[in-house]
Amino acid sequence: MKNKEFPHRLYLVTDEAACLGRDLLWVVEEAVKGGVDLVQLREKHLADYAFLLKARRLKSMLDKYDIPLVINDNLGVAKQCQARGIHVGNTDVPPLEVRKQWPECGLLGYSIEYEKQLASENSLVSDCLALSPVFSTGTKTDTVTEWKLEGVSRIRALTTKPLIAIGGITMENAAEVIRAGADCIAVVSAICSAKDPAGAAAQLRNAIEKAYSSR
Repeated sequence: MKNKEFPHRLYLVTDEAACLGRDLLWVVEEAVKGGVDLVQLREKHLADYAFLLKARRLKSMLDKYDIPLVINDNLGVAKQCQARGIHVGNTDVPPLEVRKQWPECGLLGYSIEYEKQLASENSLVSDCLALSPVFSTGTKTDTVTEWKLEGVSRIRALTTKPLIAIGGITMENAAEVIRAGADCIAVVSAICSAKDPAGAAAQLRNAIEKAYSSR
């Protein structure tokens, strides 16, 4: 059953390089057609103005499908493009500060890299928590804990917050991650680098839905 406050199941985190030279908006739109229901724009190296232009273009496309846009670690861009929300990690603007500066934020995500973060005020004020990474991945190397399935299950038992699992997730292990307790699967290269982004998204979404029905 879907969490009414967090109904999302397949979350795409963008990566320009992972799109292999193809237009990012095209890749994202294909992914949405295949079953992605939440998109995060991640641009660590763009200047704010260029980031904002890309965010506005992406949001305009996503609005046609009623798919929310989340901005990675740039509060100014998130507010200016009127994104649904923002996702931050331990070295980014803390969730407590996001709440102060952007009370209207509709979806505040926070990456959990070690268990004691669960008890922090930053976790408490967040809308959802991302376990990062579930499995080690070359897409993101500045992480602390590789959670694995056991870690997903352990954190699931300790919090009622929606859990997003990200890192090394593929068609082969997505169902196991959902059965371990994740509410949503987030992927980067599994869709961005796929020859057929819509088909890859559809296969992942199908695996997620089947796993939900069996847990």
